[in-house]
Amino acid sequence: MAITASAKKAIRQNKTRRARNLIYINKMKALLKDAKAFVMQKKIKEAKELLPKVYGILDKSAKVGIIKKNNASRRKSRIAKMVDKASK
Repeated sequence: MAITASAKKAIRQNKTRRARNLIYINKMKALLKDAKAFVMQKKIKEAKELLPKVYGILDKSAKVGIIKKNNASRRKSRIAKMVDKASK
């Protein structure tokens, strides 16, 4: 348990930041899962319509520091590649 005032404040800050970060993390996971599900079900049109939303949440997550820039880039590349491969 925290003893000093600064340690107590750090715990409060971590709790607040975690709650804020979880919003991005959950949204990111949900959109990626939906996109992959559409590809598996051969619903290519829906998957392509979802791509801009996926790109947006990945870029925003990278911008605010939830994930790193290259991580977002890699995920966007892989999901685009998956959709493109399924459409052929």
